[in-house]
Amino acid sequence: MKTIMIRTLLLCMLLVNSVYAQQSKTAQFVSEYADVNGVKLHYVKAGHGKKLIVFLHGFPEFWYEYKNQLEEFSKSNEYTVIAPDMRGFNLSSKPDSVKDYQVKYVIEDLRQLSEKLGYKKFTLVGHDWGGVIAWWFAIIHPDYLDKLVIINAPHPAVFQRELTNNPEQQKASTYIKFFCSAQAEQTLSANNYKSLLGSVFGDDLKARNFTTADQQEYLKAWSQPGELTASLNYYRASFGIGSGLNPASYQVNVPTLVIWAEKDQYLMASNLTGLDKYVPNLTIKKIPDASHWVIHEQPALVNQYIKDFIK
Repeated sequence: MKTIMIRTLLLCMLLVNSVYAQQSKTAQFVSEYADVNGVKLHYVKAGHGKKLIVFLHGFPEFWYEYKNQLEEFSKSNEYTVIAPDMRGFNLSSKPDSVKDYQVKYVIEDLRQLSEKLGYKKFTLVGHDWGGVIAWWFAIIHPDYLDKLVIINAPHPAVFQRELTNNPEQQKASTYIKFFCSAQAEQTLSANNYKSLLGSVFGDDLKARNFTTADQQEYLKAWSQPGELTASLNYYRASFGIGSGLNPASYQVNVPTLVIWAEKDQYLMASNLTGLDKYVPNLTIKKIPDASHWVIHEQPALVNQYIKDFIK
């Protein structure tokens, strides 16, 4: 009887420790808000280091895209890491006007956010639309950046060249015209966002390291009032009204790492050709067996490339 009681007590202790470990792991992600540039930005924060790393998500994602990176880089005492929901996405403000999604406003959101957090120098990581914003931020505000990391996002000058001259990229970018159309919201949200789910998660959740719980997080974000229209307005503003920026040059005078998955179905690898003309201090890491969603498919490799670069 005594042996049974001891075993029961030990089992209870193990269960309590397990629950506590899970709570601690969850508690390392802190959800916060900041009023900047006329909008309220939601961001998730982890770590307590002196150096800041900012992760910018793409479409149709939100801060959650970088949960693996937040967990990994917050382990080090060197870094504080944050992943904002960019304006229009998930829990951040969603201005009504299309022009409010011009690139110039989004990069100013980021500049003011970094200063509000007490940083005038940081490392910036961006994928997809987050990568486009990151390129522009580095062009306009190089003095704010220690390092720049781009994951499958085209440099603005190179992408314009490809859209003008490359039929393969033109074909791959036909979705942009649809995203700018009046039918986009209805089509993308139909059948409980079936189209978006298929795009991000694919046919096999495990292939992209997703769970059904991850799916629910995305569905919850997409279901935020006005979220889909606001996030699509990035395309409508950029390809209709324009970025709102007219730089003297498109030079990126920041040490830059470009991680490029070669099976990207939306962005051709030709976006790397001639990139060094605009980015003198450039490192390129190609990942042959990954798609546009490489952050999910190969998070450990992405993390390692970033670690090696920023050290």
